[in-house]
Amino acid sequence: MSTPVHRAPMRSRRDDVPDGLAVDRALDLGLCGIGGTLHPPPSTLDDAIERLSTSYDERAARRLHRFAEVPDGSFVWTREIDGLYRLGCLAGPWRYDASPAAVEADLVHVRPCVWAPRPYAEVPAEVASTFSRGGRNFQRIRDAGAATAELWTQRAEATKR
Repeated sequence: MSTPVHRAPMRSRRDDVPDGLAVDRALDLGLCGIGGTLHPPPSTLDDAIERLSTSYDERAARRLHRFAEVPDGSFVWTREIDGLYRLGCLAGPWRYDASPAAVEADLVHVRPCVWAPRPYAEVPAEVASTFSRGGRNFQRIRDAGAATAELWTQRAEATKR
């Protein structure tokens, strides 16, 4: 069985958040995440899921639950504002980031992520297809595991040189 691969557009559903702000923050800080600001900040994942359900809707709560349950070591793809893709690997559990910069970017539900140091102009066809449909949801990309794993291995080998 191949390592799961996900699309992580990190685009806020809030109209006041500029495109690219959350992706830039995530890449700078080694994070992957989704939005859904809560006041006051939740103390646990269960608290966050319950409060998203009532403050936003049940779909927002399900999105957070799915995001938090993705296994460590799963690959994620995001896309920078210039259209280049970035490949990452989830490396830790969910936490809520209540910092002003996280709230401004609407990237508050986050997990540690190791990002490849360089962007990719060409990606596996399944990845490009998933992003071409648009949307803001964190979602699984089917049939992209082997090609993505190969790119991740090449990244690791390149950093050894």
